[in-house]
Amino acid sequence: MVAAAGHVRQEIEAVRRADGESRTLAASLPRLVLEARRIAANVIHGLHGRRRPGPGESFWQYRRFVSGEPSQNVDWRRSARDDHLYVREHEWEAAHTVWIWPDRSASMAFASRDARDSKLERALIVTFALAELLVAGGERVGVPGLINPTASRNVIDRIAQAMLHDDHARASLPPSFVPSARSEIVVLSDFWSPVADIRTMLTGLSASGAHGALLQVVDPAEETFPYSGRVEFVEPEDGRVITAGRAERWAGDYVRRVALHRDQIRSETKTLGWLFSTHTTDRSAADLLLFLHSGMMAGRGSGGTSARAERAERTA
Repeated sequence: MVAAAGHVRQEIEAVRRADGESRTLAASLPRLVLEARRIAANVIHGLHGRRRPGPGESFWQYRRFVSGEPSQNVDWRRSARDDHLYVREHEWEAAHTVWIWPDRSASMAFASRDARDSKLERALIVTFALAELLVAGGERVGVPGLINPTASRNVIDRIAQAMLHDDHARASLPPSFVPSARSEIVVLSDFWSPVADIRTMLTGLSASGAHGALLQVVDPAEETFPYSGRVEFVEPEDGRVITAGRAERWAGDYVRRVALHRDQIRSETKTLGWLFSTHTTDRSAADLLLFLHSGMMAGRGSGGTSARAERAERTA
């Protein structure tokens, strides 16, 4: 009976936490969606299409009809303007599938006074904006565990609604799934998970030949450890508390351990030809969006993600 009562209390607390998280997310999503659309619009401005004829939906140009072509290719409305026959060509679209997964676990809610957004807000803004940018460029976008790949123009709304109705536990790493060999995967997380768990995730996602990027989204305070005096640190995932009598003495060891953790992640990603970079939330979200989009396009043109991995750490 005691165990059963304890389980009921845990369930009640879990429901309360989930309710609070969902209300917070529902309240903040409209602002995040607007911010994502603003950033995506700024990035889209000036970007050019593939500019070559082929199968697709976007009009590119008219050209003269060539003898021997099927007559149904003729655009009769355009041809009626003068004495020549014209064919309406569409811009070439070779749609890739891009999977984007933002970490929505409890640790992502952290925001210090120097941050522009919480880690969760930044991950969601970039997820929405990157999805909009990719769909506008003819790609298909999916979110593992939430929505299947789509080229819908209202992709942001679809992702946001799926998140609002998602009642699964908020894991720190993406769920196991098998992407196609040509897929690209973008994971936005603080990646404070054990390296063994990150290695397992990468091995599973790479098994089919897919490539991608791990973007570590961190708060400025997680970079420098700006604490002093007696400080209680609460682990957001399980509630454990660690007390530092003189926190300033921990700074050097903390920075070294963070560097080691990143070196280990970088080693895992480099082995598989993935990209790894770090982004702090005191920087502009547009910086990360531009880095991701330009890096993905460059990787396709040069044969893979590994072609840009060497300079990634300096540009995100």
